[in-house]
Amino acid sequence: MERSDDHTDGPTGGCCAPASRQAAAPAIPPMPDRATAAPHPLRASALRVEGGRALVGTATPRLPQDGESPLRRVTLKPYLLSPTTVTNADFAAFIDATGYRTEAERFGWSFVFWAQVPPHVDAPHGVVGVEWWRRVDGADWRNINGPDTAEAWHPDHPVVHVSWNDARAFAHWAGGRLPSEAEWEHAARGGLGDVAYPWGDTDPDDRDFQPCNIWQGDFPARNLGLDGYATTAPARAFAPNGYGFYNMVGNVWEWTAEPFRIRSVKRAVQARMAQMKGYKLSKGGSFLCHASYCWRYRIAARSGNSPDSTTTHHGFRLAFDV
Repeated sequence: MERSDDHTDGPTGGCCAPASRQAAAPAIPPMPDRATAAPHPLRASALRVEGGRALVGTATPRLPQDGESPLRRVTLKPYLLSPTTVTNADFAAFIDATGYRTEAERFGWSFVFWAQVPPHVDAPHGVVGVEWWRRVDGADWRNINGPDTAEAWHPDHPVVHVSWNDARAFAHWAGGRLPSEAEWEHAARGGLGDVAYPWGDTDPDDRDFQPCNIWQGDFPARNLGLDGYATTAPARAFAPNGYGFYNMVGNVWEWTAEPFRIRSVKRAVQARMAQMKGYKLSKGGSFLCHASYCWRYRIAARSGNSPDSTTTHHGFRLAFDV
């Protein structure tokens, strides 16, 4: 993995993913509407989550600098949430119906993890500080690892290389929206209450317990793939949680409706938030997370990135009002 001192456009978004091109973003196209008033199939398949008092955050933060604490209770109305992230097949139907062009397509490039870049794709330079991320010209939701990489596209896998703006456009077209952080966490807990993961409190490991799609091995050099996947897994891989939701942690990060905020009076935190003005909140971690590097595949974990950033490990799921 080659190190480079070349900078990409824009600041880095943190250890989980680089931010891209917020200052130079092209104009966002109008929100696409559906040609029919019939409910979108994703609404029909969405699961109802009852409202009431719900938990958000944790009393035992592992990354307190991300604003994981405190543990608090909020009141939610009932809502619907997709059991999986939006898949490539779902997104293809959206593109075919609307002609929408994603931000990665309009910019002409996106970020690809170094091990996913095939030999024929020219991407020699890493992002300073997170050199495992490579700017790849021609990478987008269809061409996941760059030009002529159709073998990486699977209809039942999560769509990736979608920005927050792209996810919001899809949600509008489908008659839904992105979930709030509280809605996302409440669904992820699956009725278990104050737990670290959708299955409970047992930590995944590099030996014999892999309940989700994360990294096993030495990040970022060697992925053992003990969970069966070196990159994305199918959206319905692994066991669902108690509410029927798949891959609420691991696999791909999921955009939420909210800005990324950390409430603190500390000057260092306020300075960090000033640098991340306009960033959006993501939840769940991805196939690139490992406890030694990015222990963010926990329910309370959080990350933020610019709304036009796109990578090979970021997707979304839909919420619907009842």
